[in-house]
Amino acid sequence: MRVLVIPASKYGGTAEIGRAMAKTLREHRLDVDVSQPEHMFDLAPYDGHIVGSALYLGNWLPQARSFVEEYAEGLRRKPTWLFSSGPLGPARPEEPMSDEVLAQLMDQSGATEHRLFSGKLTLDRLSRTDRFVARWVGAADGDYREWDDIEAWAEGIAKSLVPPSERLIDGIGGRATR
Repeated sequence: MRVLVIPASKYGGTAEIGRAMAKTLREHRLDVDVSQPEHMFDLAPYDGHIVGSALYLGNWLPQARSFVEEYAEGLRRKPTWLFSSGPLGPARPEEPMSDEVLAQLMDQSGATEHRLFSGKLTLDRLSRTDRFVARWVGAADGDYREWDDIEAWAEGIAKSLVPPSERLIDGIGGRATR
């Protein structure tokens, strides 16, 4: 089974989440490609998709939204999941995207689920404008990503894609038997 992970990332934190998901999926013997949305042209070879984006002021990056709009039909044909990253710290909002924007992304993609993950912020790597906005909204420098939650979510996706007869036994190279 072949899965495509598409993380739209501005400064690399969301791309790291996408690569971590791909690693977990590969541990479940899935064939996984990771690509930026602007580099994808054909969804046909894939049996499932995970599309994500960094959040900036409650919005997905334009290239991620454009990807979902352009490839909506192909995404709806096969199992698809969405994720966002970006809220920072323990006081992060429960869902920083508006219900309307999230509903539109879910409807366009036919996604099974959307998951929100905390992000990473390195102020000295930001553009002058982004640094100003980060300070204006009170965002704190730091890595708030919860790797165990990211791995668990990817494992759940893997289990939903891999037939029980092909699952690993105890996560080690064997195959389950019935």
